[in-house]
Amino acid sequence: MLKKIQLIALSIFSIFQLHAQTNPGITSWLQNNTIMGRHYVSGNSTPIQDAVLANVQTVQYSTNWVYITTQGIPTYVTGPFLDGNPSLASAQNAIFKVSLNPVENTGTATNTTGGNIGLFVNGVALFDYRDGVSWQNSTNSLKGGPLGGMGDGVWNRDAVVGERLGFDCSKGHPAMGNYHHHQNPSAFKLDLNVISTVCTLYDADGLYVIDSTQHSPLIGFAYDGFPIYGAYAYKNVDGTGGIVRMKSSYNLRNITTRTTYSTGATVTAGPAVNATYPIGYFREDYQYDVPTSPDYLDEHNGRFCKTPEYPNGIYCYFATVKDNWNSAYPYVVGPTFYGVKNTVKVTSITEAVTTYTPTPAGVSESILNTLDVQIFPNPTSDIMAIQVAKGMHDNISVSLYDITGKFIQKTMIYSGSTIAYFDTKALYAGEYLIQIADGTKTISKKVLVTKD
Repeated sequence: MLKKIQLIALSIFSIFQLHAQTNPGITSWLQNNTIMGRHYVSGNSTPIQDAVLANVQTVQYSTNWVYITTQGIPTYVTGPFLDGNPSLASAQNAIFKVSLNPVENTGTATNTTGGNIGLFVNGVALFDYRDGVSWQNSTNSLKGGPLGGMGDGVWNRDAVVGERLGFDCSKGHPAMGNYHHHQNPSAFKLDLNVISTVCTLYDADGLYVIDSTQHSPLIGFAYDGFPIYGAYAYKNVDGTGGIVRMKSSYNLRNITTRTTYSTGATVTAGPAVNATYPIGYFREDYQYDVPTSPDYLDEHNGRFCKTPEYPNGIYCYFATVKDNWNSAYPYVVGPTFYGVKNTVKVTSITEAVTTYTPTPAGVSESILNTLDVQIFPNPTSDIMAIQVAKGMHDNISVSLYDITGKFIQKTMIYSGSTIAYFDTKALYAGEYLIQIADGTKTISKKVLVTKD
């Protein structure tokens, strides 16, 4: 009898282990214990090496929770922050406790708040639309946040609009050292309409590259435990209908004065709509319109969907963008959560957990052969960039050879990043080969170097 009980217990444990090993809430995090973060400072376009580990260091789980140990630093280069922000992205020494069994909140929806409301798969924080600045009617000015003082909290500035000059190339910045994104974590330079020139001198890549032909990758989890995806997904909730852009159902109001909310309620006045405070400058400039098509999202900026990671379906948030790929309000999550918000930052783990160690399988040949690799510019003269469509879970080596097979130089696309560079100024004109490898498999791409 004892042996039978032991076998049953072992069977139950094995089923739990099998389920855990395939749960995206455990397996999707980008783990790293060797690569350090890097940052730019204003006036220096050469990245500075940090002494802080990038991405996620440890993933541990129980039946109901996954614990993410991270410093909050990405592998892509952070900074500079050209709006005068004196802070640098710094180590957070954090452990986040995230639900593995998220559930819908059937009561009053919980508002998103300032600070962390989610976590990207590289351990970097997600913030909502706000930056702590709001209009103060009595002084006819903005107050709060980096401006000091306290606004009325009635007309709240949209950080994506108001702090644009302070975002780095990857659309992030720190708050007291806590590096975070308010929006889709893809570089400004990759948008169809480029609205920031910061990448010109301080190039970086971000977590993933938007691809309108493929389902976007799973890029994070909100504080209610539900997954966050990039901008494109299957049109219909059952996984059919082709790949389309997921669209926000929030639209700009048709107003010239700011005296009422979209509900019709009269409120303390904000500034009139003008060139200084254009429509969309404040969060309250938007109204929610009930969607009539499945590719328009609900009031939380999500919907039920089937995805490659969740073939049976789950509620998902999306990092919404416009058709020109500029970020679209409410950006990722909000202004309320769909589920029960239960993620917390803890100082220690007080239950029995298992450490998840991903199998270092590398990138298989079939994935390498279908991997969306872009080399630009091609032809090139001074510098070339090699970019993959999404942050990989494993490091990928990228080597440059001349056409005879002579090795020239080597670099890496690190886990959680998407891009690598070669300086080609010293090369002779001619045809070269780029080899992309995971240690066992290799693919090659041709590139042409030209000289005036």
